[in-house]
Amino acid sequence: MRTTVLRGTAIALACAALAVLPAVPAQADAIRAQQWGLEAIHAQQAWHTTKGEGITVAVLDTGVDANNPDLTDQVLPEKDLVGFGAGPGDRSWAQHGTGMASVIAGHGHGAGRDDGVLGVAPAAKILPVRVILEDNDPQRQRARTEKAGALADGIRWAADHGADVINMSLGDDSESAHPEPREDAAIQYALGKGIPVVASAGNGGLKGNHVSYPAAYPGVIAVTAITHPGNRAGFSTRHWYATVSAPGEGIAMANPDNTYYLGWGTSPAAAFVSGAVALIRSAHRDLSPDQIRRLLTSTAQDTPEGGRNDDYGAGLVDPAAAIKAAADLKPTPQKPSPAAYAHRYFGPGPTADDTDATTTGWLPWTAGAAGLVLIAASLVVWRRRSS
Repeated sequence: MRTTVLRGTAIALACAALAVLPAVPAQADAIRAQQWGLEAIHAQQAWHTTKGEGITVAVLDTGVDANNPDLTDQVLPEKDLVGFGAGPGDRSWAQHGTGMASVIAGHGHGAGRDDGVLGVAPAAKILPVRVILEDNDPQRQRARTEKAGALADGIRWAADHGADVINMSLGDDSESAHPEPREDAAIQYALGKGIPVVASAGNGGLKGNHVSYPAAYPGVIAVTAITHPGNRAGFSTRHWYATVSAPGEGIAMANPDNTYYLGWGTSPAAAFVSGAVALIRSAHRDLSPDQIRRLLTSTAQDTPEGGRNDDYGAGLVDPAAAIKAAADLKPTPQKPSPAAYAHRYFGPGPTADDTDATTTGWLPWTAGAAGLVLIAASLVVWRRRSS
C-alpha cells in the first residue's frame, strides 16, 4: 500500500486534504458493505424525500471520469482551467476528482444498480471544473507556477454556469498558507448568488494543525473528518472555522480505471457534506446559503458540549434531519456579499449591512455629545460677557 497526497497546481495548494489510501481493487458487489458513511449520516432516510433531483454539484478538483460506470449520465461537460497535464487513460488523471464525484453522486451500476459506489445524492448532476493536477502528474509544478488563479477562476465559472453547490475537496494547510483576496472574493461572489460552498477543513491534525484555505474563508462550510466509531480522525485539522463533521476514514470511492479504493481524509468528508447540501437544496430549492449552513449546524448529530468545538464543528451532518427542519423555514433573500476578509469569524463573516448598522448606530450619540459641548461653550462665553 502507498499513500498518495494530491497537491494543487496553481496556488501552492499543499492539499493534504486530498490524501487517499489506495487498497487492493475490491469487487464491485462488495463495495456497498463498506459504505458505512451513508448509514452514519442517515442518507437513506433523506432519500424518502429526495435523492438530489434537479441539483448540480460543481466538483473543483483534478477532473472527473464521465465514463465511469457509477457516474454514467451524471457528469456534465468539464471545464479545464489548467489546460495541460495528464489526460483520459493516463494513470495520473482524474483519480481524486472521480473519487469525490462518486461520494457525492455515484449511482452504482449493474442489475438494479446494486453494484458499485452509491453517493449521498445519487440523482444529482456533477459539474467538473479542473483546477488542480494529481500529485503524480509530471506537469504539476508547472501548473503551480502558470495557473495561480485557477481555483478562484473555477469558483466564479461554476457560479456562472449552473452550480447549485460548490465542492472543494482541497486546500492549502502548509506553514505558509494564507488568505488570497481573489479566492475570498470569488467565494463571496458565489455565496452572493445563493450557492453554498463546501471545503475540506484540512489534514494537518498531526502535522502542525495549520489553518487551511479555502476552508477558513468567511461563509465556507468547512468539514472535519470522523472515523467509523464516530471519533475525530487524528489527521483532521482542528480550528475555529470547523462547521460540521462527516465520515472521512475507510471511504469507498470509484477510480477512473473502473476499480475501487478505500480513501481517508477531509476530502471525502467534504464530499459527504456537499451531497447532503444537494439533498437539502433539492427538497427546499430557495433556501439561502446561510439558512442551509444553519440547518446543518442546528440538526447535526452528536453535538459537542457548548454547541460546537474545533474537532467536530457542530457535530456529524444529518441531511434527513435538516430536510425535516427546513419544512418550517421561510426562504430568506441572499445576504449582501460579506466584507473583505480581515478577521477570523465563525459563521458567514461581516456583511455590508452589519457595517452600515454599526456606522449609523453611533451617529445619534456623536451628534448629541457635540450639541452638549456647544451649549456648554455658549454658557461660558455668556458668563464672561456678563462679567
